[in-house]
Parts: sequence; structure tokens; C-alpha cells
Amino acid sequence: MTAVATSVFTAAQFNTFLRDNLVETAPAKAATAGSHFAVSDVNEIAERTSDTNADLGSGTTTSTSYGNLDAPAAAGPAVTVTTGPRALIVVHCTLSNSGGGSSRMGYEISGATSSTPADNRGIGFFGLAGGTVVAGTTVLHVGLTPGSNTFTSQYRVSSGTGTFSARRILVFPL
Repeated sequence: MTAVATSVFTAAQFNTFLRDNLVETAPAKAATAGSHFAVSDVNEIAERTSDTNADLGSGTTTSTSYGNLDAPAAAGPAVTVTTGPRALIVVHCTLSNSGGGSSRMGYEISGATSSTPADNRGIGFFGLAGGTVVAGTTVLHVGLTPGSNTFTSQYRVSSGTGTFSARRILVFPL
């Protein structure tokens, strides 16, 4: 709206052009302590809340395909957050392998987005029988379908038995 001298400013104009614009500010939309804001569309922001989860126990797998740990039977850890088209994902754990093969931790996405784990979006330990490494990585995952997405840690080996402990995942939705 462009104001013109001596024109009447109606209640409907006030609500549309002043009140409704003020409701689009970050302070007006802030509802959750610790959240942040991301651009969700042209001239639009959305509150996003990060989440993290950990399983400090130990589990193993001999599977050469990504999946849950075998012993003890354990899925995850996992978090569910509302994302836009991008998110920063952090995975971290202690890994070892009984043989000379690799042990890897990645993440699967379900919900609004379906995405299988990939070696280039996770961490790995390679080739020293009986050795142990503490590793973590941060991935900017693009191409998400905005909405509620669940990020679940998944594990695999190239051979041998992989042991995974102190497993953590953090998702920072954008």
C-alpha cells in the first residue's frame, strides 16, 4: 500500500499492511527457546529447532549393507525434526573392526524425505585389525523435502565385525 495525503487509513489496511507484516518478524514467530530461523520462501521465515540423540552403549554388526546394529539389537540413535530443503547432520562414534575391513556409520532419512545411507555422508574406520578410532563428520544435506524428517544412524562393514559405541547424531534443520 502507498499512503496518499488526506486518504483514510482503514482498519483492514492497517491489519494487512502493518499488523500482518509485524507478525512476520523473528521475535513475533519465536516460540521455542534455543531455536533459530531459516528462510522458508521469498520474504518468509520459519522457526527451526535442532535436536540430538545419543546411545552411549556398544553394539556390533557383520552386515555389509547399512542397517541397525546386530548385538545388542539396536536402532539409531535417531531424531525427528521439521526441516526445509537443507539440514546440517553431525554423526559421531567410536568405531573398530575385528579384521582388516572397514566399519562405517551413516544415516537414513525417512518421513517427508526418503534417503538411504551413503559412505560419502558418514564416517569410517579402515584396515587396522583391533584398532579403534573416534570419528565424527558434519554433512550439509541438500534436496530434502520440507516437513517432518527422521534421521536414523545406520551401520555397515566391508568385512569382519564392526563395533560401534558412544554413537551420536545431531540435526540442525535449515
